[in-house]
Amino acid sequence: MTLENISSTKSFAGWHKQYQHQSISLNCQMRFAIFLPPQASEQKVPVVYWLSGLTCTDENFMQKAGALRIAAELGIAIVAPDTSPRGEGVADDAQGSYDLGLGAGFYLNATEAPWKSHYQMYDYVVNELPELIEQHFPVSQVRGIAGHSMGGHGALTIGLKNPLRYQSISAFSPITNPINCPWGQKAFEHYLGKNRDTWLQYDACELMKSVDCDLPILVDQGTSDNFLEEQLKPHALIDAAASNDYPLILRMQEGYDHSYYFIASFIEEHLRFHAKHFE
Repeated sequence: MTLENISSTKSFAGWHKQYQHQSISLNCQMRFAIFLPPQASEQKVPVVYWLSGLTCTDENFMQKAGALRIAAELGIAIVAPDTSPRGEGVADDAQGSYDLGLGAGFYLNATEAPWKSHYQMYDYVVNELPELIEQHFPVSQVRGIAGHSMGGHGALTIGLKNPLRYQSISAFSPITNPINCPWGQKAFEHYLGKNRDTWLQYDACELMKSVDCDLPILVDQGTSDNFLEEQLKPHALIDAAASNDYPLILRMQEGYDHSYYFIASFIEEHLRFHAKHFE
């Protein structure tokens, strides 16, 4: 598959690069960013796939999180895909709402028209993108997955459904229980239809109650997050983990909000968490 390099910028002796390509899964042109640490010039390196939140693109995390310095030190590549399909012919919310359509792919495989022809972000993140990355870049099959908000939902659900593909999961402010929050209910009804039984496969709380694995998971949640109780529901995830004796680490961080200031404050700990489980 052909990759078109859009940008290439040296950072911390490594390289931040953006590429676009025609996606088979999403039936449109997609863009992703990759940071290759300096160690990648000599050997294959492990990789963390970062999934961003509502309204974001591949750029938000790479520019705002302050992750590249520590990734360079640890010898970890970071891959950040866009959050949804985009382009001519890709369905969007008729009202232009931020929480449905472009920028709001929710990391699932849509089954309902008009979304299903493009919104197959689950397949893209789990299969197509890693195959592309491993084919074209010096990264290994040692993988972690992480994300923020909608992307935290994606990281948790994708990791829990594919425990043999990842060594570790981490999340900031994840939408933990989308079947029971307004963001999730709106997206799932449009993308997956009205049968709520089909929603369960994309809900981290439901998965954690029944999953038969102990993949390491670290979650950080700010106590001053405006979306804490209505949308994110971290205590539902704590209860789900307790019901299945799952070794979840969930930390409530006093005074932090939903922003990238929060992510930047703890991203080093998250990358070191992944690095520990890459050994």
